[in-house]
Amino acid sequence: MHPLPNIFPQLHTPRLDLVELQPWHAADLLELFSDPLVTQYYHVMPLKTELDAERVISYFYHRFKDHLGIRWGITLQGQSKLIGTIGFNSFPQLHRGVIVYALAHAYWGQGYMTEAILELVRYGFRELELSRIEAEVMPANISSERVLLKNGFRQEGTLKKWMEWEGRLFDINMWALVRE
Repeated sequence: MHPLPNIFPQLHTPRLDLVELQPWHAADLLELFSDPLVTQYYHVMPLKTELDAERVISYFYHRFKDHLGIRWGITLQGQSKLIGTIGFNSFPQLHRGVIVYALAHAYWGQGYMTEAILELVRYGFRELELSRIEAEVMPANISSERVLLKNGFRQEGTLKKWMEWEGRLFDINMWALVRE
């Protein structure tokens, strides 16, 4: 259950490539995580420089090497421009993983994240042999909850004061998909 591979896996969908983030993605990552529409419900410090983005890419790289998480860049199939990120932020226990995702605003409402989550779920259940995949969503993030629902996730409840960010506590809706 869940041991990440030593070689970063490339994943593909009919319209997307899920790729390992590289230093040359820094400008695209900066654009993604400096957009207040993208980061409104995404607890990440908005990036200010490409150096900030390079540090985030390095952080993701080390989390993968240490088998703590895995984060892909999302590109349109056959292209190199990063339009989002997706992955397992953590594995609180070997049988379950917590997903996280972000998509550039220009690509919202086109089914890209639904497609990427479907592939992430397939990978998590088949390759990592997870039994449970979770998503923690801020209650006002209706779009994120809608995409989870499309992928078969069910809301299990609201965790009161579950997340602390910049000295404030936030409620989180827990969504999960369980392998039968």
